[in-house]
Amino acid sequence: MLKKFASDALGLSDIGKIIEPVDFDKTDADDYVRHEDNEKIYFLIKTKADEYCFTNLAFVHVDGENAISSKRTLKRYPYSQHKISNVLLETAGKVDLDIEIKFSLGNEGFSIDVDKKQIEKLNDLYKALVFISEITHENNVMLEMAGQSLDKAVTVLQNSRTSETQLADQYKQLTEYGFSWLKSVREQYHKKDFGDVFEKYINN
Repeated sequence: MLKKFASDALGLSDIGKIIEPVDFDKTDADDYVRHEDNEKIYFLIKTKADEYCFTNLAFVHVDGENAISSKRTLKRYPYSQHKISNVLLETAGKVDLDIEIKFSLGNEGFSIDVDKKQIEKLNDLYKALVFISEITHENNVMLEMAGQSLDKAVTVLQNSRTSETQLADQYKQLTEYGFSWLKSVREQYHKKDFGDVFEKYINN
């Protein structure tokens, strides 16, 4: 009930409003952010029915059935598991009241309408999401190249003229080294926390 009063006090409608950090605690999404794991909200858009929350670790969507229902469905999309792509920003025409940001998380697409008076703040989010998209794309390329390199090494070993005993020993050594190497590559290129990107672009 208190959250509903806060929503009314913020003057929300079907067109999303970007919430100031001082008011993050008045939203439902804040209750589901893992503050215990140093998760932090960097950007939050709220309508009467929905909340769209961007943290350093994930996108949190509090999905409301409609503006008058208290029923909510919480959906969490960690950036490390759901790649951000297809980021678009549609600016408003002369008679439009809203602007629109669109993006995909994995196979799911999102389209969020925002008050056109808040275009400058939405520009910051757009830049952050585009940069995250570029980082994850490049990191995926590096991980694929690492996997292909290990596959080639295994193929060369299998085609080498060595005894079965030597081949077994060499294969064991290669797989043990390969596992350790791929683990270190994954730690380097499988980014989970994008707080540095949000810090760079979001001017709160």
